[in-house]
Amino acid sequence: MKIGLYFGTFNPIHIGHLIIANHLAEHTDLDQVWMVVTPHNPLKQKNTLLDDRNRLHMVRLATENYPKIKASDIEFHLSQPNFTVNTLAHLKDKFPQHEFSLIMGEDNLNSLHKWKNYDYILENYDIYIYPRITSEVTKSDLKNHARFHKIDAPIVEISSTFIRESIQNKKNVRPLLPETVWEEIDYNNYYRK
Repeated sequence: MKIGLYFGTFNPIHIGHLIIANHLAEHTDLDQVWMVVTPHNPLKQKNTLLDDRNRLHMVRLATENYPKIKASDIEFHLSQPNFTVNTLAHLKDKFPQHEFSLIMGEDNLNSLHKWKNYDYILENYDIYIYPRITSEVTKSDLKNHARFHKIDAPIVEISSTFIRESIQNKKNVRPLLPETVWEEIDYNNYYRK
C-alpha cells in the first residue's frame, strides 16, 4: 500500500487540511493519507498549542468518515525533538509492507535543504507537493527533482492561527472546521484564553 504522510500540529485541524488530504487520497496514486500529528517540541514555547492527545483526538474526529485518511500518533512514540528522517526509518521498520511518501506545501521547498539527511529522503521517498499562495518565490534548486510530484490540488488559504485568533476574539469560525471538531473545541473551551 502506498501511504502519503501529511505532517502537522493540526492545532486545530480544519477543512483546508481535509480538502488537501482528501484530494491526494482520491486524485493521486496514494492509497491512503496518514495525518501525522506532530508532538509539542520541548525546546519550543508552547503558547497556544493544545496537548498532543487533544489534537490527535480532533484529527481522529475529523477523519472518521474518510476511509482513506487516518490519524497517526507515530511521532508520539519517538524521542523528542524528532526529525522526519527518523520517523521515516521507524515507519519503514514497523510497516515494511507499505511504501511511504511525504506530503508538503510548496512553500516548504525553500527550507527542505535544511532538513536532517534531506539528501537521503530525496533519494528514497517521493514527495507530493501541493500549491500554496505565497509572495515568496520558490528558489530551491530542488523544485524539479525527479522525486517531486506537483499536485494540482485546490489552493486553500485557511490557517489554524487565524482560527485560534478568531475563537479568542469571539468570532464564528464554525464553517472552517469539521462539525465534530467545532463541537469538541466549543465544549472544551479550547483557544478561548
